[in-house]
Amino acid sequence: MSGTHLKEGDLAPKFQGFNQDGNPVSSEDYKGKKLILFFYPKDDTPGCTKEACNLRDNFSYFQKNDFEILGVSPDKVKKHKKFSDRYEFQYPLLADPEKETINAYGVWGPKKFMGKEIIGVHRTTFLIDEKGVITHIIKKVKTKEHSSQIKTELGL
Repeated sequence: MSGTHLKEGDLAPKFQGFNQDGNPVSSEDYKGKKLILFFYPKDDTPGCTKEACNLRDNFSYFQKNDFEILGVSPDKVKKHKKFSDRYEFQYPLLADPEKETINAYGVWGPKKFMGKEIIGVHRTTFLIDEKGVITHIIKKVKTKEHSSQIKTELGL
């Protein structure tokens, strides 16, 4: 139940899909850029909202350090739109209802939630460099302090 098969030093899997506005998004858009790619279970749930808002509140800091941010969940475009508009995220959310990107990154599977075993997205963040290489993987995401976790991992 630990999640991804990927490890630091691996080439990040390519991805494509649509963002909250229905516009195409792909890994090609981030070529030559550093990326914070975070996977979360579901829009508008308490933990996911805390995590996404914490990244929103630190967005300018990450931009100053040349990082882009992209969130991914199995929610559909319409649900992402409501979530993004409601909390005014400055970064895109990739809709992945078919779980293509989620499966490519190995973050779908059995997990414990409120004492029960369920199947879902393992909350995981991948830090990817300009060459598309995974430099850090955060598996134990602290939703309220996620930006601090990322800064610590990066030594910022």
